[in-house]
Amino acid sequence: MTILRLAIPSPLRRLFDYLPPAGCNPTQLQPGVRVLAPFGKREVIGILMEITDQSEFELSRLKPARSILDTEPPLPRHLLKLARWAASYYQHPEGDALQQALPVLLRKGQPCEYQHETLWRAAEGASIAQLKANAHRQIALLQLLLEHPQGISTDALRAEGGQVSNLSTLQEKGLAESFQRCHKTPTSQILHEAPLPLNPEQASCLQQINAEQAFSINLLEGITGSGKTEVYLQAIEQRLNAGLQALVLVPEIGLTPQTVNRFKQRFSVPIVALHSNMTDRQRLDAWLQAREGIARIVIGTRSAIFTPLQKPGIIIIDEEHDPSFKQQDGFRYSARDLAAMRARDEQIPLVLGSATPSLETLHNAIEGRYHWLRITQRAGNSAPPRFELLDIRQIPLQEGLSPALVSAIRQHLESGTQVLVFLNRRGFSPTLSCHDCGWIADCTRCDAHMTLHQNPPHLHCHHCDKQSGIPLHCQECGSDQLQPVGVGTERSEQALQQLFPDFPVIRVDRDSTQRKHAMQEIMHQVNSGDPCILVGTQMLAKGHHFPKVTLVAILNADSGLFSADFRGMERTAQLILQVAGRAGRADHPGTVMMQTYHADHPILQTLVEQGYSAFALVELNNRKAAQLPPYSHYALLRAETSQKGRAEAFLGAIRQQLEDDLLLPPGAHWIGPFPSPMEKRAGMHRAQLMIYGQNRKALHQLLASLCWYLEQNPESRKVRWSIDVDPADTF
Repeated sequence: MTILRLAIPSPLRRLFDYLPPAGCNPTQLQPGVRVLAPFGKREVIGILMEITDQSEFELSRLKPARSILDTEPPLPRHLLKLARWAASYYQHPEGDALQQALPVLLRKGQPCEYQHETLWRAAEGASIAQLKANAHRQIALLQLLLEHPQGISTDALRAEGGQVSNLSTLQEKGLAESFQRCHKTPTSQILHEAPLPLNPEQASCLQQINAEQAFSINLLEGITGSGKTEVYLQAIEQRLNAGLQALVLVPEIGLTPQTVNRFKQRFSVPIVALHSNMTDRQRLDAWLQAREGIARIVIGTRSAIFTPLQKPGIIIIDEEHDPSFKQQDGFRYSARDLAAMRARDEQIPLVLGSATPSLETLHNAIEGRYHWLRITQRAGNSAPPRFELLDIRQIPLQEGLSPALVSAIRQHLESGTQVLVFLNRRGFSPTLSCHDCGWIADCTRCDAHMTLHQNPPHLHCHHCDKQSGIPLHCQECGSDQLQPVGVGTERSEQALQQLFPDFPVIRVDRDSTQRKHAMQEIMHQVNSGDPCILVGTQMLAKGHHFPKVTLVAILNADSGLFSADFRGMERTAQLILQVAGRAGRADHPGTVMMQTYHADHPILQTLVEQGYSAFALVELNNRKAAQLPPYSHYALLRAETSQKGRAEAFLGAIRQQLEDDLLLPPGAHWIGPFPSPMEKRAGMHRAQLMIYGQNRKALHQLLASLCWYLEQNPESRKVRWSIDVDPADTF
């Protein structure tokens, strides 16, 4: 009797046995194929993991599966193995983890194939200038076609806001054409434009990367503006010439279009992007192009780590230190760490690039587990920016701006260059307060203040997304003396517009870039080179190239210096230097002015005077003394309930019962339970139990036992619990 063992997307950490569907072709029964199967009162898409002739249940109790959906597995065997390993390592249900490795349409049971054979593209030589200026819909449609030179379906055009009814008009004008999808890699030259000359340090790093034809992990540590991207491009060129593909991961969706454009300028091969702003159909089509080898370069965010490549050649992770590479809910995997496992399985090089590497990565490089490649000079003639700490104690501030900083901004603008003002707070003001009684507008669902926004006017909790109108009177004393407290990007933008009315002020944060193509329009305006002021959050810190920015102003350099999270210092140092790196990247010298109430703080002094490497060595020594990662390994058992105190009591009872029933593996320890740093979030009261140890194997033995115990414990069904292995933060 043939029995199918399926991984079903459910909270249960086990496989499920089914009988084959009626009339099933035995050749279809391959591990990895999708199977439609009954599960309770519904039907689900499972993944066939193994075929056996035994079951712990009587055959009469087994249900037959409905159908086999694939003739061959969507994921290659080694990526299926990687997803299963990740489920085990991160203590996540295997069925759910495997689903996360597939595009959404495949999770829904759609065929693993292209939906559209007929695509549209701009005709050769077509340009916007050939259309009348008032033909706005035709211009927008042609712009979309120009952005998709490999072709785009009519459904995808509709999803991006294109008026497909105008396609025939563009075709009649010779500006657009339809064609049948090509399923073979087109033969063409590799490059659109010649590579840039490398300095000796860049050339040495490239030589070492290209010398590795098999598996290796390379940390490419280069100061901001040192030309790491050029090293990536030339390393990829070598793989393309060998007929191989490249996978490039970036931390933010906002960086993806910029990176894709940079790569398309250099290469003439098919390039696809994968990120959450695409439609499900676009993602599946791009995923199929990568799997079939049509797409030679794949650029994506965290989830793209599971994208199959027909001929993998290299994996590159840009800004590897960024916490965005760690999934913060559900299947809590780290794309950076999975990239190392994948590169080993595929026997290809992995390049981790950053100006401010994570301490875990830096530790591996120091210990010799990674090849440590360093670029200490900026590319071209640009010099590193000059740092200046502005001690603002007892200095009157105008909307968060000191007189010295205002004077410096004016000087740079009048000299014809640009200024970047960094403030990592969205909105107009961090909160609204009553001047008479001190009442503060708090979120009723979180232990957090509501952020005041003026455009449009409302109060907004950035933790649970609760929004409400702005009250006219204090909810405690009835006073109308309500006033904003603190400064956010909206308030800074308003203040800078009043101070510098002759220069455009451009705000860059999640609120101002929500509209489609907003970020590209902002980048186009900035890259025009006209004097302007950029004001924004950490979105400005990541990988952007602003050649005319000569002054970077950091309004609050102290944020994060006194964080309860042991990674607070590391994150603060990385953010400061990443923002500072936007200054003086071309021929104009750069200056970084940092407003601080703690100008004598040793972290700030070390960063300003000695740079990130010196800070990192000091911080690693502190971590070693405290036996914190990377000198130990830890996980968090989180619990949340709607009832205050219940989550902490649940974790306390679990710890006590485990100590009574099980012996802790040698070297494994508990801390807690204790309330989460933000105890109440989105209406749920949260607590956590920290489990740590120097031996990773012993820690995972304990976590596996803990998962089994929690699944058997009736009390665990009354709370929402999860395990976070190698957590990126403690919140």
